[in-house]
Amino acid sequence: MNDLATGPAAFRVLVVDDDQDMAAFLARMLAQQGLKAEIVTDGYAALAAIAADPPDLVLLDVQMPGPDGFEICRRLKASESTALLPVVLVTALEDHQSRVRGIEAGADDFISKPVRREELIARVNTLRRLHETRKELEGRRLAAEVQEKESIRKAFSRYLSPQLAERVLRDSPRGGDVFRDLSQRALVVALFADLRGFTRLSETVAVSSIVPMLNEYFTVITAAVHENEGTVLSMAGDSMLVGFNVPVPQPDAAERALNTARTVIQSFTPVAARWKREHGLSTGVGVGIESGEVVVGNVGTPSFTSYTIIGDPVNVAARLMQRAAPNEVLIGPQAALALGRRLTSGADQFQRRSIELKGKSGPVEVVSLRVAPAG
Repeated sequence: MNDLATGPAAFRVLVVDDDQDMAAFLARMLAQQGLKAEIVTDGYAALAAIAADPPDLVLLDVQMPGPDGFEICRRLKASESTALLPVVLVTALEDHQSRVRGIEAGADDFISKPVRREELIARVNTLRRLHETRKELEGRRLAAEVQEKESIRKAFSRYLSPQLAERVLRDSPRGGDVFRDLSQRALVVALFADLRGFTRLSETVAVSSIVPMLNEYFTVITAAVHENEGTVLSMAGDSMLVGFNVPVPQPDAAERALNTARTVIQSFTPVAARWKREHGLSTGVGVGIESGEVVVGNVGTPSFTSYTIIGDPVNVAARLMQRAAPNEVLIGPQAALALGRRLTSGADQFQRRSIELKGKSGPVEVVSLRVAPAG
């Protein structure tokens, strides 16, 4: 490929013509106008050059061996990556049918042979301005898209793990649509986690230490939630509500919730041991898990909304959390049903028992798991 370059920033035109003298003539006229002209002499070389480094415009002879100008133009316009690339057909064919073929192939303009310098420059400059306008508009569109995605990513960071947020942005044309208005019902696994004995602990330690201790606790628990791709729905006091199978489907949601509970307790154990040494009081994490249909969406006012889940499974998970002992996970009947054989396999020691829960007319059958510190 021959190159008549006038500078790295010049507008690049690919001249495709099997007549090397004609190609050189066209390239010289373009170079005199400050354009960067590159030459190839057949259709296959043109397609290869465009694929390797797309020019800003193609000046394409119609009659060539192999794929002719019509076919090359058709291929370029059929490809998403080159559909907007301006193509000018240079032809000695003056009949109406040839013009129609060129239009059908997607040509942006035509130049007749013999080529007149003034016509060539005028048509190239017109397409150059059009191409630069297209590039500017595309640049603005991409910048707006990046800004929108960054805004959505920041909003997601309140709820989702970084890897799950990236997946939602990748898979959804408009990622923010997954956080819908409060008009959807979904089968969700709700997990509540809470610090046992923290109220008593907070009464004995300096006020200046309370917030840093809570931040340390929530950092540990959030890391466990993100590891299992749960959705942080709320933090209040020393408790956290986490949802699974929301806002994106997770067929193993119950398993993820159980893994999260175990990781939370095991990860927090060293922190609890240090707090006991420093402050003299014992604490631990109690977890409640339940599954079922809930209402999902944004709740709040025009000035403040929170994405959350509402329903009986959430209430049950909260009450199970309240009944759980330090380092204990209480699993509600629907979540236990979803876990199935998982409760009878592996090294975990699950125990079934009946407990009274506020708001329930009779005892509720639950599954208890005492989590041992990580070895």
